[in-house]
Amino acid sequence: MIDSQLNLELMHFVETNILPKYASFGPSHGIAHAQHVIASSLKLARSTGADVNMAYVVAAYHDLGLSGPRAIHHITSGKILEADLRLKKWFSDAQIKMMKEAVEDHRASASRAPRSIYGKIVAEADREIDPDTVFRRTVQYGLEHYPEKNKQEHWARFVEHINNKYAATGYIKLWISNSPNEEKLKKLRSIIQDEAQLRKIFDVIYDEEVTRSASPAQT
Repeated sequence: MIDSQLNLELMHFVETNILPKYASFGPSHGIAHAQHVIASSLKLARSTGADVNMAYVVAAYHDLGLSGPRAIHHITSGKILEADLRLKKWFSDAQIKMMKEAVEDHRASASRAPRSIYGKIVAEADREIDPDTVFRRTVQYGLEHYPEKNKQEHWARFVEHINNKYAATGYIKLWISNSPNEEKLKKLRSIIQDEAQLRKIFDVIYDEEVTRSASPAQT
């Protein structure tokens, strides 16, 4: 994931000190998710002419607030970024303030548009709208946070979340026009409209995830 414009010292700092923190957030918001958001943010930064180093840091810090209450994780993540004095080695106070605000603005349920291009970039990058990824992360999140639920209850939660967020009347918004997410969202919505197909997909993923979590750790 080396970008020619990316400061290698900054990248080493993030990969050594920041990304490992995601290991405690579970599969749905773990290191793989953070790496996906970083990679997507770098692509969007290049295509929009934004500073790749700022976009990189915003993406790397965007979910660190999951160490606390999820409902305010975007606010907490911004505070974590702003309080990290090590970033002053590479960025001005004005840049750090803008990155903090971008992190705060990334949440999908936000009612207003992000305040800068960096907020739009991380918000767009965080929208993992690939159908397979969306469905699997939704199942993973349910199993992580509601282990007491049975399969039918997980199905009900799955359908409610998918419709509330991704259906035509859902709250998700895309902030960068002509991004790859536009076509992916159309595909996702076509699947959502077919409940029988959606149930088949859920059953396969649910059974795989339950089996995976029940398997003994490989040594």
